[in-house]
Amino acid sequence: MNAKRLRFIDKAFIFALFSLLIFGLVILRSASIGISSDPFFYLKKQVFIIFLGLALAILIVRYDYTQFRRFSPILYGISILLLLTVLIWGTEIRGTTGWIGLGSLPMVQPAEFTKVLLILAFAEFLNRRKGELDTLSDMLPCFLFMGIPFLLIIFQPDLGTALVYIAITLVMMFAAGANSKVLIQVIAVAVFLIALCLYLHFQFGMWLPLEDYQLKRLTIFLDPYNDGQGGRGMGWNTIQSLVAIGSGGLTGKGLFQGTQVQLNFLPEHHTDFIYAVIGEELGFLGAAFVIICYGVLLIRAIIIASNSKELFGSLLVLGITAMWLFHVFESIGMSIGLMPITGIPLPFLSYGGSSMLANLIAVGLILSVNVRGKKIVF
Repeated sequence: MNAKRLRFIDKAFIFALFSLLIFGLVILRSASIGISSDPFFYLKKQVFIIFLGLALAILIVRYDYTQFRRFSPILYGISILLLLTVLIWGTEIRGTTGWIGLGSLPMVQPAEFTKVLLILAFAEFLNRRKGELDTLSDMLPCFLFMGIPFLLIIFQPDLGTALVYIAITLVMMFAAGANSKVLIQVIAVAVFLIALCLYLHFQFGMWLPLEDYQLKRLTIFLDPYNDGQGGRGMGWNTIQSLVAIGSGGLTGKGLFQGTQVQLNFLPEHHTDFIYAVIGEELGFLGAAFVIICYGVLLIRAIIIASNSKELFGSLLVLGITAMWLFHVFESIGMSIGLMPITGIPLPFLSYGGSSMLANLIAVGLILSVNVRGKKIVF
């Protein structure tokens, strides 16, 4: 890569990214106290993954992202193979068969990586159909393309990741010029069918490829105390998260001082509910700072997409942006009781090797588009 291209790296994007990474390590240090005999166990692993991810991102930035277009069928095939492998040989954790472990090696969650691989493959799939997405019949191949991995994720079952796939598909199709009226009609029909299936399941026992506890999570957040156990069942996580955030006030209780966190009332506080840790220990100001950082990151990513010289680059960046936006919206939403609990991580903050590594690889792809988005003037 020509060194002059480095001038075009989006500095605001980089600043927001490193702000989240550093902030996340500080919060993880507090959130991981008491859940391991080694108080630095999770922090050390997260630091290692971040350095590995940044190294991969640098390598990707130096590589011309347009070369990935040649491998799109292979990337799609790898994604399907990984998801099938998980279904057959995967390890079940918290009710989801989404992890693969090889001997003494750390557990890997392939679905995190397949999101990035599918965005790459789908970007080229849509790129070849530019101007040909006017009717439902034109769009059916696109829905089939993403529908296959979607169903494989549903059968794990992993509702949170499946919803991310839907967001990615719709945003990328819209950006590729798909007829918005047809897309809205498809969404309306899909919502109706989902509501009908849920009704038939709860009223007449119709089979669905999701566990009952996952289905109940879709509604229990609306009234977490009405979980049949006075808030000590399905609604416990939501209630404890709301208590944590609500007790933080404007400036919070201080790092390592959050009672809901340090006394382990708040479940999964180093992963799914890390935003509640921020709210309790750093208050509204800390929580708002995180949202501002995400806002800068996402807005700059959209600007990078708009500056791309060709459609493939724009679709690639917007697909990643849609993935991050959904994760942020859902993860923060479930922490404040506005969204169902689906167990998806908060990008760059939640503990998780697969998620962090996949997101930093995605960063490398965005910056590869960024540095090649404008013509160099010598």
